[in-house]
Amino acid sequence: MNQPHLHLRPDAVYPFDARGIAKRFRHAAIFGALDALTPGETMRFVNDHDPLPLLDQLRQRYGEAVTIEYRQREQGSIVIDFIRA
Repeated sequence: MNQPHLHLRPDAVYPFDARGIAKRFRHAAIFGALDALTPGETMRFVNDHDPLPLLDQLRQRYGEAVTIEYRQREQGSIVIDFIRA
């Protein structure tokens, strides 16, 4: 029996750890990952600092197409769910 591809699950949560990506590539990688999400899917973003400038860029680029929800917001440990509408 074939298993469905995980990307086809509308409730899937995909981890994205920004700490392992070179700073100069981070925003492009994040935008690419968000562009790849289908409606209902979530990218769980992990970082060592609160990415406020990035969040502003995401709001400008995606508007209401992506919901931003903090899961954890402590100094040195940030987890944010980006949910594709």
